[in-house]
Amino acid sequence: MCIPYSGLVLAPQYGKGLLVVSPVSKAEAPVPDESETGQVLDQEQLTTLLRGFRDLAIYPIVAIAAFTGARRNEILALRWSDFDPGAKTLRITRSLEETKTYGRRFKEPKTRRGNRTIAIDHGLAALLSAEHEKYSRLAPGVADGAVVDLSLVKLPEGALIFPAPPADAGEFDFTRPRDARNITKLFSRRATKLGFPKLRFHDLRGTHGTLLLDAGVPVHVVAARCGHDPAVLLGIYAKRTKKADTSPAAVIRTLSEHALGST
Repeated sequence: MCIPYSGLVLAPQYGKGLLVVSPVSKAEAPVPDESETGQVLDQEQLTTLLRGFRDLAIYPIVAIAAFTGARRNEILALRWSDFDPGAKTLRITRSLEETKTYGRRFKEPKTRRGNRTIAIDHGLAALLSAEHEKYSRLAPGVADGAVVDLSLVKLPEGALIFPAPPADAGEFDFTRPRDARNITKLFSRRATKLGFPKLRFHDLRGTHGTLLLDAGVPVHVVAARCGHDPAVLLGIYAKRTKKADTSPAAVIRTLSEHALGST
């Protein structure tokens, strides 16, 4: 059995009763894949990728991942009550998990950072509003194109933004979550077809954070947006960014030109 170094040092003191509660028990366990560098897309590559998903039903899911940095299972747990089209925000308060005993169910974030409200742009808000209109027509059986006041349609309590499609000709359940693994498979299949064979769905999260940091957005702002620890985010960013070697040189060059004068 592999014992973490900190646990090995503190174990004797804890066992002898010198420590009532082991400090190690309060440590945050790393999230799987969170520490991996993965593949980071630049703006042009990200645009190419997203355009290649527009004809698929999972396009809005991919777009949210790319433009919010939310995790796959956080996105699949989003409810319409989490979306504020007026304020253009998405609220993350839960995540989807697959269990052997209970099947698919929702859970609260492991840390306080996981609970967050993310600002989104007009384009993403419009995309989500279009999804809402689709389900608002589906609930009462209103045909596409029919002129009705959809504001009068109320979706069921707890309705998911991305519910699972009905099996065969079964009744549509607005609260039944999708299979996260199928989303990953669909994403990988299309990404490979578009020329990104090694790209993971989780890499959209890393791409989002890296592009924001490269653009000069403060690390604490990006960390709060992604539900990350700022220190951990900086460590990951240092491995991901392509500007790390050139940015300091450019800044120093500008400073020296002003201070010393160009030659």
